[in-house]
Amino acid sequence: MLPSELSSGDAIADRRADYARMLAESGEPASAAELMEQALELTPGWAAGWFRLASYREKADDATGAIDALDKVLTLDPGDIFGARLKLAVLGAIDVPDQPPSRYVERLFDDYADRFETSLVEKLHYTVPQKLAALIVGAGDLPARYRLAVDLGCGTGLLGPEIRNRVERLEGFDLSQGMLAKAEDKDVYDHLAQADLSLPPDQSGVFGEGLAKHRADLIAAADVLMYLGSLERVMAVASELAAPGAVFAFSVEDAGEEGSFLLRDSLRYAHSEAYIRMITAAHGFAVRGLERTIIRMDAGKPVHGILFLTQAKSSE
Repeated sequence: MLPSELSSGDAIADRRADYARMLAESGEPASAAELMEQALELTPGWAAGWFRLASYREKADDATGAIDALDKVLTLDPGDIFGARLKLAVLGAIDVPDQPPSRYVERLFDDYADRFETSLVEKLHYTVPQKLAALIVGAGDLPARYRLAVDLGCGTGLLGPEIRNRVERLEGFDLSQGMLAKAEDKDVYDHLAQADLSLPPDQSGVFGEGLAKHRADLIAAADVLMYLGSLERVMAVASELAAPGAVFAFSVEDAGEEGSFLLRDSLRYAHSEAYIRMITAAHGFAVRGLERTIIRMDAGKPVHGILFLTQAKSSE
């Protein structure tokens, strides 16, 4: 939660909210919810407080109360910086959105940037960048070097060092300025810029000044698509980035045989192999290979994913 959201602006309400958090952390969510309700009686316009209340009520098995609190969050914050719609979908109150709010994703990773690598790599054993790079290298009939690679959703730049020695120029794009700052510190990218992959290609930011379409012969998206839901727009971006014969390598969380995509309790999306094959083909990419693997741990349990290696059609 951002520093500006930690305070309600009322000292008494803040004190009660702090006590509520301590109760929740000690395993008393129902008591935490009661105390949070008292805090919100003093500050009914505090959207972050209502979101906390929803969390406490959900943990106390009060789904109806959690839904009511989330509805209040959306009334106070229609832009949905907290991802309330995603939580409502998980609770079964609304249909699963095709994609999360961009403001929610941007805030999530801006807030996460400073501890991202320690948390993801050291604690959750995240290995997608290494595995995705190995998948690209292991395809013997693909180029040994690439003229220009684009890392979509580059985050803190974990993929960059894995492919840098195989590319002449490396560009990275991410929604979070905080993550981009961390990627810049690695000094492996030739160009870094903010982009929103949930928008149509011409609005995404990937084709800014001096950045031509069909310029990349390698495109990668490591641990990005699970924050997008419907992949129609990001596949359109990749298609317009791809030079003839370009390689597009990416990871998804594995939805098994459950339709196209689904939203999990983690608020991340999972995608089925059938959906990926359908949407890549629709945008001119043929699947050249895939690998099922564990991509991270979550709450002590393995998260299963699929790494895909696809290739755009060559020019006639």
